[in-house]
Amino acid sequence: MASSTTDGYGGVIATAIRAERFPISAQWLARLNEILDVEAKDVFPSDSLLDHIPLLVAEIAEYLRAPESEEIAANTSVIEKARELGVLRHGQKASVHQLLREYEILGEILEAFIATETARLQLAPTPGECFDVLRRLARAMRILMRTTVDTFVAEYTATLHERNERIERFNRMTSHELRTPIGTLTFAAALLNTDLVREEPQRLEQVAGVIRNNVDRLSWLITNVQRLAKLDEPVDAPNQQRVEVTTLATETARQLDEMAEARDVRVNVQPALPTILTDPARLELILLNLISNGIKYSDPAKAERYIEIGGDRSMAPDGTWTMYVRDNGLGIPREVQPAIFDRFFRAHEHLDQRLGVSGSGLGLSIVSDCLEAIGAAIEYHSEPGVGTSFHITFRPAAPSS
Repeated sequence: MASSTTDGYGGVIATAIRAERFPISAQWLARLNEILDVEAKDVFPSDSLLDHIPLLVAEIAEYLRAPESEEIAANTSVIEKARELGVLRHGQKASVHQLLREYEILGEILEAFIATETARLQLAPTPGECFDVLRRLARAMRILMRTTVDTFVAEYTATLHERNERIERFNRMTSHELRTPIGTLTFAAALLNTDLVREEPQRLEQVAGVIRNNVDRLSWLITNVQRLAKLDEPVDAPNQQRVEVTTLATETARQLDEMAEARDVRVNVQPALPTILTDPARLELILLNLISNGIKYSDPAKAERYIEIGGDRSMAPDGTWTMYVRDNGLGIPREVQPAIFDRFFRAHEHLDQRLGVSGSGLGLSIVSDCLEAIGAAIEYHSEPGVGTSFHITFRPAAPSS
C-alpha cells in the first residue's frame, strides 16, 4: 500500500482540502441549517468560534498528508479544538444526537470533496492509495467525534452533579429553617388551649406575640426561599436590562415602609443615579436584604435612625459603577465580620429578644449569590455602635456576540 505523504495522492488531496477549508466549512454550516434547522450564528456565535471548523478541517488535511507514524490523537491543537467544541455545544444545549449528526455531515462533505477533486485534477490513485486516504479520513472523524462527544458528556454529567448538590443543599437549608418557627407555633397553639393562658390576659398577649413573630419569620423565610429557589434554577440566567437605579431602589424601599416606620427608620434614596445594565430581579433582591437588615438592626439608642442608598453620579472611565447602602445602626462585631456572608450565620442572634426581631441567616448569603450571578463585587465596612456601609461595584457587561 502506498504511503500518504506530501508526494503522493494523500498529499495532493490534503493540499486541496486545506486550500478549500473555508468553503468546506461554509457548506457544512449550510447543511446543518438545512437538516438540523440551526443558524450558523447559533452554533458559532463569534468569529473566534467560527474558526473552529476551518481549523478542524485543516488538521484533518494534515493528517491525510502525514507519514503513517503520526496519529491525529497526538495533535494537541485539533484535540483541544474538538474539546472546546464539546463545551460550546453543551452550553448551547445541543444533544449528543445532534453532535453525531454534525460530524456525520462533515464526513460526508469531505468524502464528496475528495471524489470531486480526484476527478477534477484527473488523478489516478491506486486502489491502495484511495483506501488509505479514506481510512485516514474515517479515523480522523472518529477521533474528533469521540473527543467532542466525550467532552460534551463530561460537561453534562458535571452539570447534573452540581444541580443535584444544589437541590440537596437547598432542601437541607429549607428543612432547617422551617423547623424552628413551626415547632414554636405548634407549642404556642397548644398553650392557647390551657387555662393558664386563657385566664391571664398578660400571658395570652405574650403567646400571641410569639405567634405573630414566628408567622412573620415564616413569611419572610418563605419569600426568601421562593426567590432563592427561582434564582437557583439553571434556566434562570441573569436577565440583563437597562435599570434606573433610583427608581428600582425607591420601589424596593417602599416594600419595607411598614417595617421602617415601626422602628422609626428613615430610608433615603439618592436622586438621579445612573441607568445601568444588570439583572433587575437580582438587584432588587440585593437591596431588599441589605435595607431590611439595616432596619432590623437599627440602633434604638439613637435619636435619628437612617439608611442611605446612593452611589457615583456617573460611570468610571473603565465602565464600572459603584453604589452604596449604609446605615447608622448597631454595626457588626469585628470578630464575626468575616462570616457575615455564610448561610445561616447571624451576627446579632443574641439580641433577638431585646430588639424584637428574628431571622434565618440567609439574607447576606442571598446577596452574595446574586452578586456572583451578575458579576458584581461587594465590599463593606462596619463599626460597632457607628453603623455599616456596603459598597457594590458593577462591572461593564460583556458585549453580545
